[in-house]
Amino acid sequence: MSFKGKLKEIRDDISTTFSMGKLRRDRTNRRGRAYIAPELGGGSELFSELIEEQSPWANLPPELLHDVIQRVEGSETSWPGRRDVVACASVCKSWREITKAVVKTPEQCGCITFPISLKQPGPRDAPIQCFIKRERATSTYLLYLGLSPALSGDMNKVLLAAKKIRKATSTDFRISFAGSDFCQTSNTYVGKLRSNFLGTKFTIYDSQTPCPAMKSNCKPQRKVRSIQVSPGVAARNYNVATVSYELNVLRTRGPRRMHCTIHSIPICAIQEGGIAPTPSEFNNPSNEQSSPLSASKLKQPPIDFSSNSLAESSESLCSKNDPLILKNKAPRWHEQLQCWCLNFKGRVTVASVKNFQLVAAVEPCQNVPVEEQEKVILQFGKIGKDIFTMDYRYPLSAFQAFAICLSSFDTKPACE
Repeated sequence: MSFKGKLKEIRDDISTTFSMGKLRRDRTNRRGRAYIAPELGGGSELFSELIEEQSPWANLPPELLHDVIQRVEGSETSWPGRRDVVACASVCKSWREITKAVVKTPEQCGCITFPISLKQPGPRDAPIQCFIKRERATSTYLLYLGLSPALSGDMNKVLLAAKKIRKATSTDFRISFAGSDFCQTSNTYVGKLRSNFLGTKFTIYDSQTPCPAMKSNCKPQRKVRSIQVSPGVAARNYNVATVSYELNVLRTRGPRRMHCTIHSIPICAIQEGGIAPTPSEFNNPSNEQSSPLSASKLKQPPIDFSSNSLAESSESLCSKNDPLILKNKAPRWHEQLQCWCLNFKGRVTVASVKNFQLVAAVEPCQNVPVEEQEKVILQFGKIGKDIFTMDYRYPLSAFQAFAICLSSFDTKPACE
């Protein structure tokens, strides 16, 4: 049997298992009993045992299994073929562990495979090209992996979805893995973007706990809600970044001026030999709340890195843990076209006040190479009605880039 044939047989085994599970649920529902299915992403032992009993592929030697998964991962470098790698991780626990060890991060391979890849930094060499589709009727925004709807066709892969929720004094953009569930207590909840009353300052909240080195910068936002999934689980948001737009008091014509402070990424990430925080798995909220030590740490006030005491104690440590700051690249005025222009390298075709490019804003004492200062980390622009491109690279993740781009869609009367 060919290698493709073996892979097809694995898919059939998985489909058979899910079909049997659905049949059992239907029979149980007819008897009037509640059925709770095990979570696929939670490492359920019941689900793993069910697969191992019915799949002949679960008992392969580890060396052979590693070679098989490595060949699948190397042959499929883009979607929808990349779903074969995800299928390998869905066979059983042993397959999942080896697949996680074989698959590299987007920074290393430039590919997005698992949901955790959307929280990991992008590649250093070339950006990951995506596009955003705005649906005005439902106030939702969908992030797709691909060049554009016309070029990608049916091969589009939905990465993230966001819904705009207007409030009396602010606007929220709730970001989720699923386009139909934006509840903050859901397993599909990723984070949110919140604006102030004037639409000049936006705060990015992440459901993922930041790395220990930058946790003091990321103040948690905790709210008591009357309706929750369970008494011990609460929606948790960490302030990981802020996006600020400068006020246009004189009402002068020109592009928007913005600054982004990424509290969860240190400035040393773009220095020579620097590494950005890279989560390997999603947090388990129940484990965090069961630990009194972690709860006590969250109640501590955030450290002020600009305080004199910290600067006197360790100046090098302060500069190392300073948050990364991005600024929009200044456009140039085109005399013939009579408009402001930026070189988007063909990725933006429609003039819009929302178009921007972000580069690192550094100080001379931070020792950032010149090529890193000139490198465009995130660019966003319009290519058609309700269609926008988004290209991001290291050290930003897809979630962080998407949240920053969402801030352009909110109304900013004081900035234009």
